[in-house]
Amino acid sequence: MLLFCSIILTLVSYCLKELSVVCPGYTDLRLVNSSDSCSGRVELQFLKEWGTVCDACWDMRAANAHVVCRQLQCGVALSNQQVPAWFGPGSGPIWLDEVECEGNETSLWSCSSPGWGKHDCQHKEDVGVVCSESMRVMLVNGSNPCAGRVEVHQNGQWGTVCDWGWDIADAAVVCRELGCGTAVTATFNAYFGAGSGSVSMAFVNCSGSETALKHCSSENVIAWYCNHSEDAGVVCSELHVQTSPECALVNGSNSCSGRVERQYFNKWGTVCDACWDMRAASVLCRQLNCGIAVSVVGSDRFGEGSECSISSWSRAECSHRRDVGVICSGEHIHTTLKLVGSGGECAGRLEVFHSGSWGTVCDDSWDIKDAHVVCRQLQCGVALSNQQVPAWFGPGSGPIWLDEVECEGNETSLWSCSSPGWGKHGCKHKEDVGVVCSGKYAAFFY
Repeated sequence: MLLFCSIILTLVSYCLKELSVVCPGYTDLRLVNSSDSCSGRVELQFLKEWGTVCDACWDMRAANAHVVCRQLQCGVALSNQQVPAWFGPGSGPIWLDEVECEGNETSLWSCSSPGWGKHDCQHKEDVGVVCSESMRVMLVNGSNPCAGRVEVHQNGQWGTVCDWGWDIADAAVVCRELGCGTAVTATFNAYFGAGSGSVSMAFVNCSGSETALKHCSSENVIAWYCNHSEDAGVVCSELHVQTSPECALVNGSNSCSGRVERQYFNKWGTVCDACWDMRAASVLCRQLNCGIAVSVVGSDRFGEGSECSISSWSRAECSHRRDVGVICSGEHIHTTLKLVGSGGECAGRLEVFHSGSWGTVCDDSWDIKDAHVVCRQLQCGVALSNQQVPAWFGPGSGPIWLDEVECEGNETSLWSCSSPGWGKHGCKHKEDVGVVCSGKYAAFFY
């Protein structure tokens, strides 16, 4: 009998290799070499051996990254890192190359590719992905990005940390995660001011050696008993940020995207694109508390500056036609959406969270293509109806964030669609739009 089992296993292995048959238990997916499980280098387990995915053709199709994030239940893709081996080169086999997903697949190995192990790549081309549900940390209301009230981003919203059990070991992890050196002190009793919204974590217990706050244990259920007068804070050692040149992103849709400008000797100037890459952009995004770099763009995106260029520091021959711009992930992280007023999460009045508050969308120009984008973004299948009866799910409150939205239908987020811009409208809440989607799992059967 034992010999028979051995023969069967050999045949299974042969079939898997030769016919690219994928059986449950033989394949798995993960993101590695980052601070959390929702961003990192893409690795696949095949025949019980972990390997990587080559970036050939990957950056041409955002759908690939979205399939990865959906499969890992990590929301939607913020970025498929186009810099080769952004999260470091892997080891072992390179399992997939030239992956082409449509975007609705339930696993990466359901997408088109030449087959398992067929590639012409090296590990310096290993691809990485950043998904929306990565837990992120920032320090706010301090004198610089390395001191302030601790805030964490989870499940589409920012919240604070209760100071119950907070100590210097916890503060050390926050400083390390933010690249702010070592912890000088852990603060209590809303030293940096009381936050707003939810209290997300309580009784955080770090050893001090963790690379991210997410890796520490906590009793988050108890956070319900905390209030914002008990918000925890941190002061890190790298306070010299105060005396370094100030940087800003200008002429974008918010403070996390725009033309790069830098202050030097009290004068603002632009930055030339000479030698500028995603690594430089990521440093800037982190400095501005804007997450990670999504894209580096030219002056055609955010316009040319008018002040003197300070690119002479690099002795490059530049003009404002070469002013560099950056888009950080914070532009997307701070924006999310939901459907409310129906009793379920896949139907209701459309609400968007932007610039710290929830608001609605006006029904001017709204059609089924716009509704499809909403359902896809919420992983709620396809749109069954965009409710054209004004305020079908009741009028909302707060700002009306979007109006005259026009989507093609293939966008990955509602704010990727055309519109006059955030907060620009001529509407009242009696015109708030609603959407009915098929449901979270219905899309798998189309």
